Amino acid sequence: MTDASSNLLILHEDSRIITVNKPAGQAVIPGRSIDPETVLVRAVERHCGSKIFVVHRLDKETSGVILFARDAAAHRFLSMQFEHRKIEKHYLALAMGIISEDGTIDKPIRQFGSGRMGVADKGQESKTGYHVLQRCGSGTVLDVRPFTGRRHQIRVHLYAIGHPVMGDPLYGQDRPVGGAKRLMLHAQSIAFQHPSGEAMIMSAEPGTDWQNEIRRLSECESSDS
Repeated sequence: MTDASSNLLILHEDSRIITVNKPAGQAVIPGRSIDPETVLVRAVERHCGSKIFVVHRLDKETSGVILFARDAAAHRFLSMQFEHRKIEKHYLALAMGIISEDGTIDKPIRQFGSGRMGVADKGQESKTGYHVLQRCGSGTVLDVRPFTGRRHQIRVHLYAIGHPVMGDPLYGQDRPVGGAKRLMLHAQSIAFQHPSGEAMIMSAEPGTDWQNEIRRLSECESSDS
């Protein structure tokens, strides 16, 4: 469902929550050098006609499923699920290079003075699992599951093992990595418990900008793993 007045790609809405398929390049909340009226939360508030509560965030460059609460009680209920790691999220990532096997990255992450995040012995516990879906020329499409929720976690972890996310403007060499026109990271699904108690899974496929970058790479082959 699309709200033509705001170009919102709405996946689900009811009296307690709303989920949206965020486009790449749109910030979720206001920040430095970002017009507050252009951010996703303002667009959702205009659509709903009321205050919206931010439960979690996606990087500006990342597309995909994002969940908002429509009242304070729903916000607390959903936030506790994130805090206690009851939420299951899956991302699509196009990583630079050929990754031959599934794996898990268990490396602590901390913020450095530049504002960049990075792997460091004294960082916070951070764990990311990945499954190989497809090999596309010089890249590999992964189903990535972050078990923890650190800032830039997937981008940092894949960079740390030598396979940065294509299009990343911050982590990797010769940025944007691989010359991709967008960050090739998409929040594909999120599983959670609705404030009513119902188990829900919200999912969304990436848009044409993602598919264009995939087509740019030669001879995509499905993995047998």
